[in-house]
Amino acid sequence: MPRSDRSARPPMGWNSWDSYGTTVTEDEVLANARFMAEHMAHVGWDTVVVDIQWFEPTARAGGYNDDAPLCFDHRGFLQPVVGRFASAADGAGFAPLAAAVHDLGLKLGVHLMRGIARRAVEADLPVDGTSYSTSDIADTASTCPWNSDNYGLDHSHPGAQVWLDAMIDHVVGWGVDFLKVDDMLAPYHADAVEALALAVHRAEEKYGRKVTVSLSPGTDLSLAHLEHLRAHADMWRISDDLWDRWEDVHDQLGRTARWAPHAGPAGWPDADMLPLGRIGLRAERGEPRDSRLTTDERRTMLTLWCLARSPLMVGGDLPTSDPDTIADLTHAGVLEVLHRSTGGRELLREGDTVLWAAATEGHAPTRWAGIFNTAPDPRRIEIPLTSVVAAAAGVTDVWSGQPVAVHDGVIAVDVPDHGVRLLRLDPR
Repeated sequence: MPRSDRSARPPMGWNSWDSYGTTVTEDEVLANARFMAEHMAHVGWDTVVVDIQWFEPTARAGGYNDDAPLCFDHRGFLQPVVGRFASAADGAGFAPLAAAVHDLGLKLGVHLMRGIARRAVEADLPVDGTSYSTSDIADTASTCPWNSDNYGLDHSHPGAQVWLDAMIDHVVGWGVDFLKVDDMLAPYHADAVEALALAVHRAEEKYGRKVTVSLSPGTDLSLAHLEHLRAHADMWRISDDLWDRWEDVHDQLGRTARWAPHAGPAGWPDADMLPLGRIGLRAERGEPRDSRLTTDERRTMLTLWCLARSPLMVGGDLPTSDPDTIADLTHAGVLEVLHRSTGGRELLREGDTVLWAAATEGHAPTRWAGIFNTAPDPRRIEIPLTSVVAAAAGVTDVWSGQPVAVHDGVIAVDVPDHGVRLLRLDPR
């Protein structure tokens, strides 16, 4: 059951990781959801994601606890920590939170780890509908190198898919619309990817609605897996975690150049979360801060993600983020590139200059050009118009809305250090 033709545009949402790490609360999720509904939904932002450790009562800022006590039921299915998610009391799970998010016109996402909780395996719980137990279906030799919560599942065992189907049904049954599933791609666990896709497909059939599947992390992810990913996921990370450092943004120029030509409704290569706005409140990395990226670096990031048609998942705490960041995240002209473009790709890389382009489909397509300056100082960059398009009736700087002159067939623009000029080239 291929997952192609699932969405006409990349997913857009908020994720709790960059702000709250393993410790986000229900009130914080709802505060971000309300802000999104009021200030961002009109341009396509529509999902809020509860990231990792929502099931761990001893979760703390700044890392993971080894051999952590996890909240799970008699089947080994994870449950939210009631101390952080009060509405989950009495076995309600995330159903009340999902209902509240849906009432705002948004979608709810949750994070899962590959496999099954170690403590559920040690408890030797029954696998409903079978004669097996959780200790039978676990692959205790398969573990995550950075989080000790889980063992992998032994997907050659007939009880493993039965348990996984029921566990995904349990989560989707709460009303969850988006699953971010971690420890899937580095190394690449093809059997786990396929088993997850089957379980999600069965839940979608049962509940009659789409569930977006996001896989991570993407450390050293090879294009050799492209068709497998397209068949079994909606989006997949193409890097390890990205933070608010220029070098992290710069490194994505190369990765997105490799993956962007393959982005589309068949699946969305994910350049990772946007560490923008107010981050680090109780995060895995760093102290509370406004993003260390400059305004120009932030716009470089947003422009690149949109030209590459990467999913946009912002990590800053939205209610306490600065208005300029929110304005950039909701810039209709920039997001038009994300929503309407096709064929985004790198055209030129010469020294500190990188040129990207994308276009709309149709008889007289609009074209966009991203002129990136990766140098640590401002540069005047000249690009022949024909490097992007044969002719144009007009050229506009998308971020500023100002016209850009073309002299003797050459676009000459001043580009800030680590900055970008995103140009719209209208057809004749």
